[in-house]
Amino acid sequence: MSDYALYFLAIGALIFSYYKDRAKTLKALKVSYKSIMKLMPAILPMMFFIGISLSVLSEELISQLLGAGSGIVGMLIAFVVGALAFMPSFVAFPLGANLLEHGAGYPQIAAFVSSLMGVGVASLGVEMKYFGKRAAFLRNAVSVLASICFAMIIWRVM
Repeated sequence: MSDYALYFLAIGALIFSYYKDRAKTLKALKVSYKSIMKLMPAILPMMFFIGISLSVLSEELISQLLGAGSGIVGMLIAFVVGALAFMPSFVAFPLGANLLEHGAGYPQIAAFVSSLMGVGVASLGVEMKYFGKRAAFLRNAVSVLASICFAMIIWRVM
């Protein structure tokens, strides 16, 4: 579905909801506005980071470091960056798509996104505090193996 079709569908659903029950629709709009305002402090720095990163890194450099020809070294670079980075999934997936558009390879992006979502080096201290050292390290070890397996499967399939 194109972006315009989704916008049209969302606006149509909003209009339908408004005619069905004005009070609930206005209340829902207020709640959603407050939610987006609470997310802005997290979203804006990530958007700036993505924009600055893509403007500083040339397509040639992205292709060289993370391109399909970079092989296992590119996957390891992507894996380490993903494991060390700390960003939400709603930023990680668009960043992966942008990197793909700028020359990165599918296995490298698979390693990046899967390690970003699964491996929690940045959050390891909090995990150890709440779940214990053993559980935190075990979860991260399983996530490392799963990310590596996932990237290798994508490498073979793509």
